[in-house]
Amino acid sequence: MCLLIMKKWLLWSLIMLLEMHLYFSYDPKGDIVHLLSKIQKYIREEISDSKFSILVDEAQDRSKREQMAIVLRFVDKQGYIRERFFDIVHVHETNSLTLKEICDVLSRHNLSVQNIHGQGYDGASNMRGEWNGLQALFIQECPYAYYIDCFAHRLQLTLVATSQEVIPVEQFFTYLSLLINLISSSCKRVDQLRVARAARIVELIAIDELETGRGQNQIGTLKRPRTTR
Repeated sequence: MCLLIMKKWLLWSLIMLLEMHLYFSYDPKGDIVHLLSKIQKYIREEISDSKFSILVDEAQDRSKREQMAIVLRFVDKQGYIRERFFDIVHVHETNSLTLKEICDVLSRHNLSVQNIHGQGYDGASNMRGEWNGLQALFIQECPYAYYIDCFAHRLQLTLVATSQEVIPVEQFFTYLSLLINLISSSCKRVDQLRVARAARIVELIAIDELETGRGQNQIGTLKRPRTTR
């Protein structure tokens, strides 16, 4: 128990050091990478030689680079199920052969592919394909790495298909798209919207309906409605 408490204290200490370096370090990037490597080492020690599952999803970052997020799911020594964000991998294309680079990340941390007993991805063909998808390539390496489609993505598809059959909901998003197109096509309308939003934020803060703090109540741009949003 004392060892577990010390490990948790170490993890939280690393997080606090990370936050401090963001403010005080001359060149925080190198320090952040160093701290993240220590956190990865801590996660590796948690997994030890146990079996684990991988959860993978791809997304673009702000610079339009395709990134793969890798999450490891395992049972720790106390018998609790843990999910740990482990790494981000830049990929040039999201085809199954390129996604094989995930194995390189695992091998760098001495995580054996043979210990993978589960896979979770979205429903894209390059991920779940029966013959050439990522899940098929992993099964060739480890026949016990059973694939389970991501329930969050399946729920999203269900909600989208269901909402399209409800006329008021479909009309709402149609009108919302038209409204965003109307506002975004004019700089004057965008400025008027920002002024109105700023005034509304001041009003809500004055009556204690909004909390204030660093990074809160920012005035951003309009986001076009998409199925994920």
